[in-house]
Amino acid sequence: MAIDLSSPKAVGGLNTFDPLDPRVAEWWRRRADEIYRLVPDFGGFVMKADSEGRAGPASYGRTAADAANVIARAVKPHSGVLFYRAFVYDHHLDWRNLKADRARAAFDVFHPLDGQFDDNVILQIKYGPIDFQVREPVSPLLGGLRSTNEALELQITQEYTGQQRHLCFLVPMWKEILDFDLHADHGDTPVRDLIAGKTFRRPLGGVVGVANVGMDSDWLGNPLALANLYGFGRLAWDPQLSPATIVDEWTRLTFGGDPTVVQIITQMQLNSWHTYESYTGPLGVGTLTNILGNHYDPGPESSEGNGWGQWHRADHQGIGMDRTVASGTGFIGQYSPEVQALYENVARCPDYLLLFFHHVPYSHVLQGGKSLIQFLYDSHFEGAERAQGYATEWASLKGHIDDDRYEGVLARLQYQAGEAIVWRDAICNWLFRLSGIPDQKGRVGFESNRKVGDRKN
Repeated sequence: MAIDLSSPKAVGGLNTFDPLDPRVAEWWRRRADEIYRLVPDFGGFVMKADSEGRAGPASYGRTAADAANVIARAVKPHSGVLFYRAFVYDHHLDWRNLKADRARAAFDVFHPLDGQFDDNVILQIKYGPIDFQVREPVSPLLGGLRSTNEALELQITQEYTGQQRHLCFLVPMWKEILDFDLHADHGDTPVRDLIAGKTFRRPLGGVVGVANVGMDSDWLGNPLALANLYGFGRLAWDPQLSPATIVDEWTRLTFGGDPTVVQIITQMQLNSWHTYESYTGPLGVGTLTNILGNHYDPGPESSEGNGWGQWHRADHQGIGMDRTVASGTGFIGQYSPEVQALYENVARCPDYLLLFFHHVPYSHVLQGGKSLIQFLYDSHFEGAERAQGYATEWASLKGHIDDDRYEGVLARLQYQAGEAIVWRDAICNWLFRLSGIPDQKGRVGFESNRKVGDRKN
């Protein structure tokens, strides 16, 4: 059960939600007893507070541990648990302050509280430090808690990855996260072991998926998107499984064992995350979508000039957030020394996360040998071209799949092909206007009839 703590009236008319007020603790105890009388196997609560303008313990000068523990103690006699979401940040940051950084928030708030949470509290931590982007580094908080139960929060619904209208199989991303070694104990400590409680011998842990199963016959509005829901369940059960194994299982269970069907769908799914990343926001640049609106259309300007902290700091000279210890926000310093060494040096930082950690000029040469600006142009064109190919690949399955699903998926893939071109043109022309650097292949900088809302391929 999720609970909203934004109103003091949530506590039975008390004038305060101070978690240290004994009346509040008694109120929660009575409510928990009442719930468990009605639902004896009730699991517990998920709590969100002090986030995105909602009230919480900070309103009363209390900590997240104070708030979590008062509810955890109410459900503990019934073997209940409390998941406390670590999605807590100031959404009124000063965008002009180059040291301000939303990515720091979860670690800054919760790391000092390590060891203060009761044993039936689980901190629910998003996989990345921002908000379900197509590419983020693993949250340093996952490696920063030795004495607190923790769970990894993944997003099955594609809020920033095409909203089920685009094919984007997320299991390869999740697998990379689960396998990433945070060196939390200066040894081999992959995320999968941290959240299982193995590394620091914690009693509870796990993985949480944010989904949007609805009333559609295919549950998520797109038959191919169901692979994400299936894949989440399989990885939660066995994080050692490979994405290829998972999607092969899902395809056979969903569409049968026809070798042609299995091969084509499996390959489409396995490369779809990188395809989507390529024509939207490569190199860890973060969201280039409309964060003030639908989180779907291209809208890179919406990230800047406001307090939401999803900045990419693009200007006429370069792009990317400087999160280094040496000259930036210091976010990299929240990792273990081993991970800091990977990200702090611009020459060593993996290209796929370069712009998350460093502000670099457009002329910067990537490890692959291309200039940054040319890579960004090429990536968007190559990604859009791969998206065009999905409809063609799917069309080869006519007669191998029932007509209803064949036609429904084909229409969605044709739609995605048009969307990818809209994204390609919008982002490439935005980069050209900012940088003034032409595309070496002469594809960028021309007025186009395409615009957001023009979905025709």
